[in-house]
Amino acid sequence: MITIFDRDGTLVYVNDAVRSQYGTTGDHIGDVAIGGYNVLDDPSVRALRAMVDLPRAFNGETVRRTDASIPDEMLTRRRDARDRDAETVHHDVMNFPLIDADGRVAYVVSIQAVRTVYRGRLEIEQAKHYLDEHWRDAFDLAGIAKSSGFSRSHFARLFKKHTGRTPHQYYVDVRIGHIKEKLADPNLSIYQVFSACGVQYHGRAAGVFKERTGLTPSEYRRSLGLP
Repeated sequence: MITIFDRDGTLVYVNDAVRSQYGTTGDHIGDVAIGGYNVLDDPSVRALRAMVDLPRAFNGETVRRTDASIPDEMLTRRRDARDRDAETVHHDVMNFPLIDADGRVAYVVSIQAVRTVYRGRLEIEQAKHYLDEHWRDAFDLAGIAKSSGFSRSHFARLFKKHTGRTPHQYYVDVRIGHIKEKLADPNLSIYQVFSACGVQYHGRAAGVFKERTGLTPSEYRRSLGLP
């Protein structure tokens, strides 16, 4: 996220990442914040450990702060408004001045990298372990969610936030990984490989394999130097 302030602390620019992070639109930013919001006059900024060094940048310093967390009370408001699954939010921040021809601070640029940690980390890791161990079994989202203590929809949402994949995509990728391993065995036919992995070899299965790897099973085997 990038924000730019003039020498007096008035907001003059935000990029799209800022709008996305705080759930606002370009029109709202333009009408309310840009030209009207002053970061040096905002008492809530002083509560943000990520921004505590910002005033030093207005005095000509480049200041950095890593792994600064948002206070719990601010996170609670954010969670209610934007992301109910957020557990902690950390910022890596660099604030630096832009100096004009007279050697004075003209603008201050604040660059923030935001990392959100979501609730349910342990439960999702346990679910991943379960899928790693039971990849031959039929996929059962409801059962996995129930064993993790979440509703089906909540579990699916948390799983994707933690892993970047849906539970089913993760399950399929684990299966594909085992299929690739067995395709390296020249003593097994492609049909036998899929059967050993609990998958019936047909057009759909081959299509899913190609979607994930970019190659058909036969092409993948040839890429390993096998007939």
